[in-house]
Amino acid sequence: MQADQDIRALDPDGDLAAVNAFYDEAQDYWLLADRRPPDLQKARDFFTDGPPGCDPARSHGIGLFVEGRLSGLAELSFGYPLPEDAYLGLMILAPRIRGTGHGAAFNAAVEALARAAGSPRIYLAVLQENPRGRAFWERQGFAPTGISRADDETGHVIHRLVKAL
Repeated sequence: MQADQDIRALDPDGDLAAVNAFYDEAQDYWLLADRRPPDLQKARDFFTDGPPGCDPARSHGIGLFVEGRLSGLAELSFGYPLPEDAYLGLMILAPRIRGTGHGAAFNAAVEALARAAGSPRIYLAVLQENPRGRAFWERQGFAPTGISRADDETGHVIHRLVKAL
């Protein structure tokens, strides 16, 4: 972990305002992913969203703080696509820290949580329209699974990637 960063679990009561402000700062991602800017409900959903069939009580909402400011979010769930698997449903960095090495450190912390839970693999999905994001994940050791789907609501093609832990 870099010296100027802290990674910790986020709390829906104490951290909702910070998540909402972060979403506003990183709205470029939401404009790409959802094709609309995030709102307060999107920030609330961070604490409850997860893949199908996952137990929200086993999920982790994680924050990356750089120089004391929320600068990244990750949501890690367990039980998808198979019961033993981990699924990284979201990882976003603030534009001001992208390309600085914080993403790799944040990902390493997320993977450590998945390993500690005994997951043999971690999955994620990447938007076809986000080649920079896909390149990041491939540098982190993720590989295509061959599973893709079209999202009727946004028009995105979404590709599933996996990494053995």
